[in-house]
Amino acid sequence: MVLGVDAGGTFTDFVCVEFKQPIAIKIHKALSTPAAPEQAILEGIRAMGLESVMKNGDLGIIHGSTVATNAVLEAKGAKTVFVTNYGFADMLQLARQTRPQLYQLEFEAVAPPVAPELCLQTGGRLAADGSVLEPLSASELRQLIAEIKAIDPDAVAINLLFSFIDDSFEKAICEAIADAGLRAFVSRSSQVLPEYKEYERGIATWLNASLGPIVGRYLRALQQQLGKSTLQIIQSSGETIDASQAEDFAVNLLLSGPAGGLIAVEYLAAQLGLEKIISFDMGGTSTDVALVDGEISTTNEGSIAQYPIAVSMVDMHSIGAGGGSIAVIDSGGMLQVGPRSAGADPGPACYGKGGTEATVTDANLVLGRLVPELALAGGLRLNLRLALTAIQKLADKTELTAVQVAEGIVSVANEHMAKAIRLISVNRGHDPREFILSSFGGAGGLHVCALAEAMSMRRAIVPVHGGVFSALGMVVANRGRQFSKTLSLETGRCDDAELGFEFDTLEQIGRQQLALEGLSADSLTARRTVDIRYIGQSYALNVAWTNRQEAMAAFQQLHRRRYGYIHRGATELVTLRVSVVFENPGFVLPAVSVESSCNKLDPLMVYDDAVKRKIVTTSSLRPGEEVVGPAVISEYSSTTFVASGWSAQRDRLGNILLEKTRP
Repeated sequence: MVLGVDAGGTFTDFVCVEFKQPIAIKIHKALSTPAAPEQAILEGIRAMGLESVMKNGDLGIIHGSTVATNAVLEAKGAKTVFVTNYGFADMLQLARQTRPQLYQLEFEAVAPPVAPELCLQTGGRLAADGSVLEPLSASELRQLIAEIKAIDPDAVAINLLFSFIDDSFEKAICEAIADAGLRAFVSRSSQVLPEYKEYERGIATWLNASLGPIVGRYLRALQQQLGKSTLQIIQSSGETIDASQAEDFAVNLLLSGPAGGLIAVEYLAAQLGLEKIISFDMGGTSTDVALVDGEISTTNEGSIAQYPIAVSMVDMHSIGAGGGSIAVIDSGGMLQVGPRSAGADPGPACYGKGGTEATVTDANLVLGRLVPELALAGGLRLNLRLALTAIQKLADKTELTAVQVAEGIVSVANEHMAKAIRLISVNRGHDPREFILSSFGGAGGLHVCALAEAMSMRRAIVPVHGGVFSALGMVVANRGRQFSKTLSLETGRCDDAELGFEFDTLEQIGRQQLALEGLSADSLTARRTVDIRYIGQSYALNVAWTNRQEAMAAFQQLHRRRYGYIHRGATELVTLRVSVVFENPGFVLPAVSVESSCNKLDPLMVYDDAVKRKIVTTSSLRPGEEVVGPAVISEYSSTTFVASGWSAQRDRLGNILLEKTRP
């Protein structure tokens, strides 16, 4: 029995799959407990009746966690010393000298990642060719250890120049720390990110060090509560890692939760025979969008807060627009929505938990797109009166009615999300009209039609169990690791055999690490890719590797699609990448059942063409039965709003297929 758990900022989602015949799927949704995330997880396990299974060790738990993400966003990482070469103590503070708003004359100063007194310098400097410029003497090591002891940090991050070529100096520092009996968590750049660009490598190493103790404490405490049951964590790249190893690779968990949704999209696409999908995951706190064109794309140019994250992660774009996003009238009289969120506590005003500010969820309730008569996850019932009161406060500052303000809130939120979709599609040379919009998350179905129209898309899908879809993705995720190594070789001088040796070395490391999780070498598969660029460029494109000729052809094709041209200059192979995975065999989604007794709700006024439409529960819809918009299709974990000019029907797996019927 496998349980996927997605702990979000507002809700914690559960999907339990029992691998028997027929497959049995059980779902649950509960309010998150941000101060103690494990509390919501344990309460959910009890609510699903899985406590005895858990105690017997018969439950495999795959967890998407926001612990690492929240620690970065809230600047609550462990006290960390940053060790680098002489003259580079301010490396992380200087950064790349980029500005978030290029033409803003005054901007808020940002504190450096590491305080100056926590940045230590030592010898052991390499040149770009790997030769030694400054040796690391025994006296320098003793001095460094003495300085670390005086600070008494929780963690140490080591980032020496060009350590990806030769890591012997970094290893020597690690050994000296261990020999001195220091109990600090140690992270070295040659292990976390053995790639060029010392600033990005330094940020990744510092984040890994500062997050390691926090992630480790959380996972150990959770594992203790889970008893004999196994615990795996979703990584930002979409593969799982055993909880016992996750502490050492904490920086790889920054997109742990959102990655699950993208895995679920790829899994569903395979079952439906779809290739081109735009993924839209709208929860209570944020929205994540991504593009799947045959397979999930990954990137090494992600970011969180003001920091670049150069480790491998699924290629998605996140914005602070969710169901709990708060709406305000600013000093200029303009309506603004987000990024501030009501979260799980107190939550939107309509939750009745003390929230008084209007949110996107309140607006959807006022517009009749949510059903107050139906209990939500955890037995929560929405209070229309409280939602109206919150929105009326905004209306009183304008000359609009509460309904008009609610429409404005939804429109502004939709525009934020449409802009995000354009960034990952149009801006990268993709035509959204060739794709299907897959909308999920607790709030995704409420906005699916509006977003599809904004992108001129005529088809959309709200997946089965859409409100807990990311948790489903965790159940079907592969186990795996990502490895890389910078070479920086002119492609014309590359030798396929030599590169094959380098790939083999990286692959062997992956197989050894996965063997620690009990996986045999013959059960693993590897995927090889390379980063290529024109010489002189500061960015590279990642393409599959079989040999040099095919990789170059793929690079030229991708460069033309992305940037509109092919350059005639020489190219450079920058970094090798290997993904080693154990492929989850997965399962086929079971056919849905129909419960006619569920469709006994009174018609509801939907403020879309000002007509009344019957509320439909998902479980009462027969496969192929058409619902014409405007209509509200409600289920336990989410609600779908079918707008005017759209129709919806349920397929045999329980997915809601939407199609535009009006030009």
